[in-house]
Amino acid sequence: MALTVKVITPDKTVWDDSVDEIILPSTTGQLGILSGHAPLLTALEVGVMRVRPGKEWKSIALMGGFAEVENDEIKILVNGAELGDNIDRDTARSEYEQAQSRFQKVENSEDRQERIQAESSMRKARARLQAAGGKV
Repeated sequence: MALTVKVITPDKTVWDDSVDEIILPSTTGQLGILSGHAPLLTALEVGVMRVRPGKEWKSIALMGGFAEVENDEIKILVNGAELGDNIDRDTARSEYEQAQSRFQKVENSEDRQERIQAESSMRKARARLQAAGGKV
């Protein structure tokens, strides 16, 4: 029996298909879901969701949100999402390196808001790079 997965952002539906298995980046760690999973509501971190619609795994970069699991239906509501196949790996690597450099510059800064923004940018860039198949 398959799982129905919908990934919805404020402006579009990024994924709406059946899969055999899904791995979510929950706030408590990686969360694997198969058919027959107990009902669940969980917060999602910025990270990579992996789905297996057949034999091949597909990656989707998620920018934080929530997931609801009920009756083999998974609804994922996120601030942003991007299919790994649609992300240019070289561009993603460059963006990650820039975000990492910025974070390292402000890591010990007195400006807390600047540190938080730099860390958030780095985590988003890392998720995009990982979804594109790049190593961090």
